[in-house]
Amino acid sequence: MSSSLIQLLVLAGIAVFLILRLRSVLGTREGFEKPAVTQAPGRPSRRADFDVIEGGPDHDITDHVEDGSQSAKALAAMKMAEPGFMVKSFLEGSRSAYEMILMAFESGHLTPVRDFLSDDIEQTFQSVIDARKAEGLSIDANFVGVREVTLKEAEFDRQTSEGEITVRFVGEQTSVVRNAAGEIVEGNPSEIKRQRDVWTFARKMGVNDPNWQLVATGE
Repeated sequence: MSSSLIQLLVLAGIAVFLILRLRSVLGTREGFEKPAVTQAPGRPSRRADFDVIEGGPDHDITDHVEDGSQSAKALAAMKMAEPGFMVKSFLEGSRSAYEMILMAFESGHLTPVRDFLSDDIEQTFQSVIDARKAEGLSIDANFVGVREVTLKEAEFDRQTSEGEITVRFVGEQTSVVRNAAGEIVEGNPSEIKRQRDVWTFARKMGVNDPNWQLVATGE
């Protein structure tokens, strides 16, 4: 055996020894790890100057209600029950629903918006429409627009998975009341009136039916 080969084997043996010795001290590491920090004996440990916060406030919620409020917690629970739920999208939909339902009520034809009304609200609206017809009155209304949509309150029942959201609307419209002869008995067709309503919508979260229903009205 040549002296050069013997020298190579000796060097290889030393390298293997060093590798095994190093592994016994450091252990096996895969990927990136932070280097270990050795604390000097008797020296108090230092805390980090900041805490790492995972995530943060959900602006889809906090843009509409106070962070940490009961309404915020209710909306967060709705999102957990139905991950695709977005407060912003709900409010945009409620704006459209407000116009459709209001105009259906004024015209006296609730059929197009039946799916958006609870049974109690439909009966209440229909009784007013029937009383209006019995007196020979009709309403001629035109919707101008919605000036304000504000989320007032939200509630979530974990037992039933039903969410309720109360919204304040400020809308504008023109309307007149006509008698059986078509004569105006109240209102001015050129006058834009501002109307304020507080409506509560409800829906069971996590189901296939996407429709929220109007379950309460107020001012």
